[in-house]
Amino acid sequence: MKDKIERLKKQKNAVILAHYYAPAEVQEIADYVGDSYYLAKIAKKTAAEIIVFCGVSFMGESAKILNPEKKVLMPDLSADCPMAHMVAPGKIEQLKREYEDLAVVCYINSTAALKCLSDVCVTSSNAVNIVRSLPNKNIFFIPDRNLGRFVAEQVPEKNIIVNDGCCPIHAAITAEQLMQIKAAHPNAPILIHPECEPELLAISDFIGSTAEIIDYAAKSERNEFIICTESGVDYKLMTDNPNKTFYYPSPWPCCTDMKLNTLEAVLSVLEKEDNEVTVDRSVSERALRPLDRMLELGR
Repeated sequence: MKDKIERLKKQKNAVILAHYYAPAEVQEIADYVGDSYYLAKIAKKTAAEIIVFCGVSFMGESAKILNPEKKVLMPDLSADCPMAHMVAPGKIEQLKREYEDLAVVCYINSTAALKCLSDVCVTSSNAVNIVRSLPNKNIFFIPDRNLGRFVAEQVPEKNIIVNDGCCPIHAAITAEQLMQIKAAHPNAPILIHPECEPELLAISDFIGSTAEIIDYAAKSERNEFIICTESGVDYKLMTDNPNKTFYYPSPWPCCTDMKLNTLEAVLSVLEKEDNEVTVDRSVSERALRPLDRMLELGR
């Protein structure tokens, strides 16, 4: 199956992008593996004619918006992110009326329709720096409340209004689960994603994006870690650090949507060239502005 994928990829001038939360066997055959920000940059720069995006719907949409002339395919079009829909457009319009200088800062984990109503997109790795760089005093951070709260703590000079959305996977991890692992492995530092609840961040040793967690573990002299993010990251952690040990909350945090990106689905979409991502031109043009601004400010 992997040989067929490799052959088709070369024949069709295709590139395979996979998020860290995709299944391990898919990360293994991907040309590029990373978090949302890294993959957005790769999608913008690729010379391939076909992009196979092994992620969830908002990622495929973003790749298409950044590359309107390219064919963007997803192994499974039903792979979605619940958080991407967790803000009502009416709420954005209401706050724009209430605050004259309001900047709508949109986590990239959002639909194209929400990006259209936003001033700039961010990821968990660049949100703090981008919000700090904005001239606006008032910020409406959508859709994730936990990342919004984390940014607000890091940038106290801004008035950050937080939307009540969340990642169901990260938000489901409890402090009790975390303390149970810590009791069993007291010398293992806790590395946590800012999409987790504030009480978990308060007892962690390092808060960072998926890519930052991976980088921290690789550079650290410690040999065991407690990882608080989606368990797909274990493939990269183990590949880069075969002599280190990683522990996860029980049950392991698992995004079932990400796991729809199977090898079978990747092969099928390369063979048939179906599951193409489409974004209305008017939506694409408006959603491109906050994405481009993210890439510009993220430098």
